[in-house]
Amino acid sequence: MFRLKRRHFVFGAAALYASPTAARSGSWQTVTNKARALDQCHALVVQRHGQTKVSEAFRGPSIGRAVPVKSVSKTIVASLTGIAIDRGEIRSLDATLAELAPRLIPRGADPRVGDITIEHLVTMQAGLERTSGANYGAWVSSRNWVSDALGRPFVAEPGSRMLYSTGSFHVLGAVLSERSGKSLLSLARKRLGQPLEIDIPAWTRDPQRRYLGGNEMALSVPAMVRFGELYLNGGRWGGAEVLSEDWVSRSLRPRTRSPFSGLSYGYGWFMGAVRGHSYALARGYGGQVICIVPDLGLCIAITSDPTRPARSGGYFGDLMNLIERSIIPAALSDGA
Repeated sequence: MFRLKRRHFVFGAAALYASPTAARSGSWQTVTNKARALDQCHALVVQRHGQTKVSEAFRGPSIGRAVPVKSVSKTIVASLTGIAIDRGEIRSLDATLAELAPRLIPRGADPRVGDITIEHLVTMQAGLERTSGANYGAWVSSRNWVSDALGRPFVAEPGSRMLYSTGSFHVLGAVLSERSGKSLLSLARKRLGQPLEIDIPAWTRDPQRRYLGGNEMALSVPAMVRFGELYLNGGRWGGAEVLSEDWVSRSLRPRTRSPFSGLSYGYGWFMGAVRGHSYALARGYGGQVICIVPDLGLCIAITSDPTRPARSGGYFGDLMNLIERSIIPAALSDGA
């Protein structure tokens, strides 16, 4: 179980760009060296209690440049879902598609589609055939991505197991737009970008001009860090509430489990534990990662080559080793 500690950090740009050399221990230098040796790894930033321990771009774009974060986008959309619930635009996680956005349901869809809930979507337990993996190309080539995702056959009962599918988050993003009357881009910029003072560039849209929910967003490494710190700080930034503390806490509770990595999954976050310390991961194709370790006040942002896969037995395994066997031990030995 995660223990959230509300903190009141104020970060300026200098904190993320400043060289951490003076404060870096031998352990942090070892972390840096190990990350640099991973040829897919582009950049690494590690903060503990708001203090920069590592901040380096090894290759690829500079740390301050927005880069594709792939399925880290799902965690962004999950946070926007919590904000919509807090604002009363969605009554609860139990609200159904038939109740919230009936016009999104295509003709001829299985009658059970209307009973899919927001919780089913945000945990990727809708039960519909996946749109990710081998099915992704055909899905994004379809004339209507929402209709295609919802028109697929059920391969599991809703709520019974996790079926990793970008289509679930695209439908969720469409629901958020329907309920708010605003585009997903507008919601992301106003409800996250403005309070966190981060830039969120426009990204891919579907044939109906809806912004893709769950993939293709771009963020700078400092923006990734601020998003992670938002969760470490119980949903507050600069003294203001961006996410409710209740949503943050509920997001970081296991709801299902990934059949691929074996990690637990909450509302947009994968979860694991090592050495008695629980951590949460926002994870994107190629090795884009935001990782938080609440009881250590630790926030990690990693960007990687977005054109190369990062499988659990390959590069993603290397990143998990970096986090579990190098970064977390360095934090434990750090006196900060």
